[in-house]
Amino acid sequence: MAKIDWYDEFVDLNYEPGKDELVVLFYFEPPQNMTKKESAGRIASESSTGTWTTLATLPERMKGLQATAFEIEGNYLKVAYPMELWEPGNFCQLKSGIAGNIFGMKGVDNLRLIDVSLPASYIKHFKGPLLGMDGIRKRWKVSKRPLTGAVPKPKIGFSAQEHAEIGYETWMGGFDFVKDDENLTSTSFNKFEDRVKLMAKYRDRAEAETGERKGAFINITADIETMKKRANFLHEHGFSYAMLDVVIIGTAGLMTMRDYLGDLGMTTHAHRAMHASFDRNPKHGMTMQFVAKEMRLLGLDQLHSGTAVGKLVGDKEEVLSIASVLRDKVTKAEKGLLLHQDWGEIKSAFPVSSGGLHPGLVPDVLDIYGNELVLLVSGGIHGHPKGTRAGARATMQAVEAWHDKLTLEEKARNSKELAVALEKWGHHRPR
Repeated sequence: MAKIDWYDEFVDLNYEPGKDELVVLFYFEPPQNMTKKESAGRIASESSTGTWTTLATLPERMKGLQATAFEIEGNYLKVAYPMELWEPGNFCQLKSGIAGNIFGMKGVDNLRLIDVSLPASYIKHFKGPLLGMDGIRKRWKVSKRPLTGAVPKPKIGFSAQEHAEIGYETWMGGFDFVKDDENLTSTSFNKFEDRVKLMAKYRDRAEAETGERKGAFINITADIETMKKRANFLHEHGFSYAMLDVVIIGTAGLMTMRDYLGDLGMTTHAHRAMHASFDRNPKHGMTMQFVAKEMRLLGLDQLHSGTAVGKLVGDKEEVLSIASVLRDKVTKAEKGLLLHQDWGEIKSAFPVSSGGLHPGLVPDVLDIYGNELVLLVSGGIHGHPKGTRAGARATMQAVEAWHDKLTLEEKARNSKELAVALEKWGHHRPR
């Protein structure tokens, strides 16, 4: 009987990838009655040049384009891909291979794309973030503390006027930024253009009164042409950031908007809404650190990355791995979590910690991240018994306490806003 399939030809456990090959780390579980080697062959085949059956004719050069499953350790699999498979500068096409049909194959019960190691020959076709962390700090003249921001809460429902007034109180409490949340774009009660105009008015007022630069992450998420128009409108009103719901916009939209915003000299705030639909299951989908790698490569300047102590899923190990992908010049390999990545000339990006934070949790977040992050505390300032401005001040006092190596209780003796915040929340971790 003629041989039906050729999946075994995509597995070579003695293979050593070349320096210009792209390597992907997967977690996988084969179906019942299939060996790990058989399943690995299907993953490598379907994500590169293979198909379900042997073919009558096959050019000899095709052998050099095959992916190779070269390491199986427990349920972890590494696959190497020749660089010739990938179109330069097209991350959409890359995802169509390493995160495409393989997730729907019967040859796996569970499959999770953990990380990809990108060679210099692939990275060189991407621009990366516009400014990097150092450039952002220089632009905003903030050098010795995290950048800070807050969303008016509840996240949607305020009029444009109410939104801007809350933003003004946030700025006056010492915060750098006011942020839209993921589901606020332009509504009948808070139109985008009205919000931008009013935010610009109150921003200018806050800057004049504080002598500090103030900004906003205003959400432009929509179809491409609308996003371009909204970016122009922000730029005309003196805003140098735009916020994007990056998972929802998708890879193609991000590639387009990174270049468009970059031409305007605008940096990008990336909200990760919808990420947990594919990264929460530890056995299937893809990881947030892979998403972070995509965002940095494509050129997003900062990305929501979790807190490990707030209301959203994501433990300390995951948070630190995402931060490493975004910030480090060289991301070091960690078994089952990260692959080695030299970022070359690609600039760094800020991780953004948000979701269920208040002043009492600030030291916990900074213990994890250190100083290089954007810290978003929203409900935890607006819920302050003395109001938004006092809540922002309490948060800034908590940041000062961490820098001065004081406990919050020690700092609160001479910081009335922080003392009131601790009376309400203490060190409560929301769920």
